[in-house]
Amino acid sequence: MADQDYYQILGVGKGASRDEIKKAYRKLAIKYHPDKNKGDAAAEEKFKEATEAYEVLVDDEKKAAYDRFGKAGVQGAAGGGGFGSRAYTDFSDIFSDFGDVFSELFGGSMGGGRRRSNRGADLRYNLDISLEDAASGKEVKVEIPRNESCSDCGGSGAAPGSRPDACDMCGGMGQVRRTQGFFSVASTCPKCHGQGQIISKPCPSCRGAGVTEKRRTLHIKIPPGVESGSRLKVSGEGEAGPQGGPKGDLYVITHIKPHALFERQGNELIVQANIPLTMGILGGQIDVPTIDGKKARMKIPPGTSSGQHFRLKGKGMPYVGGYGKGDQHIVIKLKTPRNLSKEAKNLVEALDKEIQKSGEYEPEYSRINLDS
Repeated sequence: MADQDYYQILGVGKGASRDEIKKAYRKLAIKYHPDKNKGDAAAEEKFKEATEAYEVLVDDEKKAAYDRFGKAGVQGAAGGGGFGSRAYTDFSDIFSDFGDVFSELFGGSMGGGRRRSNRGADLRYNLDISLEDAASGKEVKVEIPRNESCSDCGGSGAAPGSRPDACDMCGGMGQVRRTQGFFSVASTCPKCHGQGQIISKPCPSCRGAGVTEKRRTLHIKIPPGVESGSRLKVSGEGEAGPQGGPKGDLYVITHIKPHALFERQGNELIVQANIPLTMGILGGQIDVPTIDGKKARMKIPPGTSSGQHFRLKGKGMPYVGGYGKGDQHIVIKLKTPRNLSKEAKNLVEALDKEIQKSGEYEPEYSRINLDS
């Protein structure tokens, strides 16, 4: 994206409201979505740019950081990792706020004059995973209680050997139409409740519902880089619809458990290294733990102070659905030795005298930034 401004990409001003930002993104997404531009790399790139801009500007906190610091303020959110922080959801998730956008994208009407089978309910499953599993990705096994099509009646709700009858009030349409002067008004049939059929002999197993509750074991693939609150959609793994209706979807919400060492900020990882005072003065090398379970050798330069930051590039969390990783940051804290021997105290006293001679003995004061 080079350094193109997010507002310019969406074609809105800095004072644009949330609805204006959504409207601008919707227009670009409909125009450039890959499903509508098969094989068009330029269109795909414009879609990625628009999505990256949208993911920042639609989020109040990210937008405020971007307005103040530019892309540097949202690194590790959407801007730092490029397109893809929502790539594990399908197209319908991206446009869930936009109503009839599917009919605009693919053409045609999403409705119909005849009845449609009732869709099954969507399900939510809260999944706790470790930071290590979030970094590497993992396949997990979950057990879901849900309604499934009744095996005795095949989901029809009618007793074996019988069939539902067409509703005599709506003629199987699920709607009744009333004419009032010049106007014709259609409404849901009050007798069949929009189903278009009446079950005169209900299935004894499901009592006419067409579904029974069962427990199902599913294997869910968790992509690397997910965050707490990430929503993974598994299509068709929700509850079965009544009387043969289509299944709903399953949404797995990830919750990352706190880690003993690492603090996570977006795709960046932060760890504190407590090193001896002498190493801060003289310099040295340390082996830093990383999220993949390995060690990374890092040089401590002479004169390192407490609170000083160092960075291990590419040792942070991976970008979901994208390429590369964030960085790992090491915050240095100097350990003051205790219970020194007499010989060690003599050496420290000698060092103290040398520091006094150097002119660096007096304390220095500065304002502390509690927001950092």
